[in-house]
Amino acid sequence: MKINKFDIETFKIASLCRNFEIKVFEAIRNKKIKIPVYLSGGQEYISATLSNIIKNNLKIKPLIFAQHRCHSTYLSFGGDKIKLIKELLGIKGGCTNSMGGSASIHSKEINMFGHDGHMGTQVPIGIGACFTSKKPTIIFMGDAAAEEDYVLGALGWASTKKLPILFIVEDNNLSILTEKKIRRNWDMHDVARSFKMKGYNLNDNPKEIFKYKKYFFKEPMLLNINTNRLFWHSGAGIDDPKIFDRFKNEKNKIGKKAKILDEKIKKNIDEIWKKQLEKL
Repeated sequence: MKINKFDIETFKIASLCRNFEIKVFEAIRNKKIKIPVYLSGGQEYISATLSNIIKNNLKIKPLIFAQHRCHSTYLSFGGDKIKLIKELLGIKGGCTNSMGGSASIHSKEINMFGHDGHMGTQVPIGIGACFTSKKPTIIFMGDAAAEEDYVLGALGWASTKKLPILFIVEDNNLSILTEKKIRRNWDMHDVARSFKMKGYNLNDNPKEIFKYKKYFFKEPMLLNINTNRLFWHSGAGIDDPKIFDRFKNEKNKIGKKAKILDEKIKKNIDEIWKKQLEKL
């Protein structure tokens, strides 16, 4: 299998996110982090792939709206690692003035706007920001947030106004630990199509996501991207280690070069965390 520059660059971003979240989980277990934390380990290939496409292929800087579990979104789009660590530790200098915590990450530098705490409200807020500014906008939500009534109504309005928005549903089939089949009998990509916007259901395979880049920000589009999460809600535990892991899958496909890169990135993350923890 031919490995190209896109594969390597996406892996580097995903490796940063994965190794960062592993250190966050360690800090939670060691009681260094004392606030509720929402980990994105396992689903990092979604934001890693999208940021690589948007930065290097489309060469734009969109408005970014995410909910909780947004560490990987922040890091993938160029957020400052040290500022995020300080935010999670609750010490001065955090990316959201050390007041937003894990769930409400904000960064003027990367056009990322913090969440207000109500599940799914980043969708209507992000749509409003896009409508006002006319700027390309990417909005992330979970498969449970997508079920909120104000999310569905806002999607219909965004389609009516033909706004340059990319909606991403990070779908791990669970709301905490409740499967979709218990919660609903419909799919988000079908909902998007019913609102007369492009809607697709795919896996977190970077090559699959890449196929849709020609539609990004031309008009409203929703990608329901199926993924598997490593850590349970708020870092309470970890998923079955036998579950499919996109990061490990891509690492094995790329081979030796990926392993060397991953080890280098891991070492860097370890050193940064160590220095910040020493300040406590």
